[in-house]
Amino acid sequence: MVVTSNGEEIQEQTKPEYDRKSELKAFDDTKTGVKGLVDAGVTKIPRIFIHDKSKLSDISTTSSAASLLSVPIIDFEGVDQGSAQRAGIIKKVRDACEKLGFFQVVNHGIAKYLMDDMIDGVRRFHEQDTEVKKGFYSRDLTRKFIYNCNFDLYTGLATNWRDTISCIMAPQPPDPQELPAVCRDIMIEYSKHVMRLGLVLFEILSEALGLNPNHLKDMDCAEGLFVQGHYYPACPEPDLTFGTSEHGDNSFFTILLQDQMGGLQILHENQWVDVPPLPGALVVNIADLLQASPYNCDDLRGI
Repeated sequence: MVVTSNGEEIQEQTKPEYDRKSELKAFDDTKTGVKGLVDAGVTKIPRIFIHDKSKLSDISTTSSAASLLSVPIIDFEGVDQGSAQRAGIIKKVRDACEKLGFFQVVNHGIAKYLMDDMIDGVRRFHEQDTEVKKGFYSRDLTRKFIYNCNFDLYTGLATNWRDTISCIMAPQPPDPQELPAVCRDIMIEYSKHVMRLGLVLFEILSEALGLNPNHLKDMDCAEGLFVQGHYYPACPEPDLTFGTSEHGDNSFFTILLQDQMGGLQILHENQWVDVPPLPGALVVNIADLLQASPYNCDDLRGI
């Protein structure tokens, strides 16, 4: 109740308290992710997805200095041991890791049609019948394949506008029948090629550190493969949220396959640097577990 200057009493209008935990639970229980919100025709994003203004303020701004930076593109043609080109490739990888912690790779041995098929496979999963998709929705990390919206849904400060499939493909791959039919074959095939490229990268990184080519592999660094497929449906209020917010990767390195939509940025010396998609290229991010080396591991995000 509020008393005015002339003595009149009026009913004060109060906003209902925001119960984030309840809203998160209600959203999670739908098992349809942000794709479900889009399918429902929302025109305003739920409050759980709205990020702090200070984080959003530089979402599309790039300083003049950052605009001059670019992620190196390294041609892996001739990367095989004993080739004349290998020493030059090692030097370029070393320089990229020391300066940025990121580089793009072309002629890496994975055919572009396989890369395109992998992106299509992720899209097919997320755009399939909702009831079929719900059967894979889980936060049980003991499962080999799961689908959900934000692995840190209940602990993050704000929710990102994306849905994700995650799968442990090595060292103990799932039974093929545990994988969704719409993307089963391409996940298995693409993972085989990524594992091969990963072995090459571990050799190159070992030599870049002045070690035997098999040093990191002999430490069992190359045993695991964790595959994720992010899906970013059109957002009705993109200026209020992120697809992927600022983060670091807690692995040895990440091999990132971009689609052609763009939006990826890396943080270098407190400046966000755009990483435009390059057809046929893969982005390599030197991650947390290699920080013991003299590499500079920066952060990344996706708008």
